Amino acid sequence: MNMSVLTLQEYEFEKQFNGNEAIQWMQENWKKSFLFSALYAAFIFGGRHLMNKRAKFELRKPLVLWSLTLAVFSIFGALRTGAYMVYILMTKGLKQSVCDQSFYNGPVSKFWAYAFVLSKAPELGDTIFIILRKQKLIFLHWYHHITVLLYSWYSYKDMVAGGGWFMTMNYSVHAIMYSYYALRAAGFRISRKFAMFITLSQITQMLMGCVINYLVFTWMQHDQCHSHFQNIFWSSLMYLSYLVLFCHFFFEAYIGKMKKTAKAE
Repeated sequence: MNMSVLTLQEYEFEKQFNGNEAIQWMQENWKKSFLFSALYAAFIFGGRHLMNKRAKFELRKPLVLWSLTLAVFSIFGALRTGAYMVYILMTKGLKQSVCDQSFYNGPVSKFWAYAFVLSKAPELGDTIFIILRKQKLIFLHWYHHITVLLYSWYSYKDMVAGGGWFMTMNYSVHAIMYSYYALRAAGFRISRKFAMFITLSQITQMLMGCVINYLVFTWMQHDQCHSHFQNIFWSSLMYLSYLVLFCHFFFEAYIGKMKKTAKAE
């Protein structure tokens, strides 16, 4: 019992955070995510056009700082939401962990749930570095950024079931991914196997997302999970598309190159 209480001990800023006000703000403003997405898309195409005839920017130090900031944020987010999810799993079981709406306005998690959805707007800044440094920009990158932003804001306002799992998984993968980016930007040589592990983690996340959607849909039929068909449809479409794209990326980036290397040898 003491361990459970300790796990869910709140920091003062988590206690002071008003989750209900945050949800109300999102209900009134979630459509602004479409504006952010449109501006983001315009920047991508405009920025690439402008950089065509310009020399690339190095931006190594700003990139280290950017990635490190997102890594620290994601690590704290993963630890705090993870603690909440483990507590619910251990005390109330799998169904409650999936269907529990208190993730959005309950102790500990309410702050990190709101921070998560808001963070999807500044995370678009990842692409600025890719464009200004004239690196390869793949479809998966910008498609993922736009759809996560739109879906997160759309879902948070309705406090739909499954959110705790979706956010905790994303925080966890991003904690590893942005730490890797920060180390790479700082000039550390890291084994290619670590990059493979990150992509495999992302593929696992997408598979889990599909499973959670199935569970929500199943339990929703018995009025045990709060969601609606439209949300499950868009969420399932999103996760399935991510699964296909990340599997394709894994094959192209790692398996395909390994075969080419083997043939060359």
